[in-house]
Amino acid sequence: MSERISEAEQVVMDVLWDEAPLTATEVHERIGAARGWSDRTVKTMLSRLLAKNVLSYEEDGRRYLYRPAVAREDYIAVESRRLVDRLFGGRVSPLVAHLADRDELSDEDIAEIEALLKALKS
Repeated sequence: MSERISEAEQVVMDVLWDEAPLTATEVHERIGAARGWSDRTVKTMLSRLLAKNVLSYEEDGRRYLYRPAVAREDYIAVESRRLVDRLFGGRVSPLVAHLADRDELSDEDIAEIEALLKALKS
């Protein structure tokens, strides 16, 4: 995946990652009212995502059924790596330190990090 997905496009992807295949109308029904998006806006987002090759479609009579061409986990991996590379020189520990310095890690977060580290050491 080379092209970035905008925040608005990710809203559409989230719907399709949760439930696919869907028509443009079905995608609009799931996000249009909450975002104030028209059917045309949703179709524009779908077109952009198709152009970026992160969506695919199949014809079903006179309508198109859309589905992700990229798994959510793969997208998260690429975007996480981009963030860490861009802001923290490719190192994860400065990210964690930054969050800790700002008191943005809950006790649950800390416990999960400790469990991950313990599992990695095993």
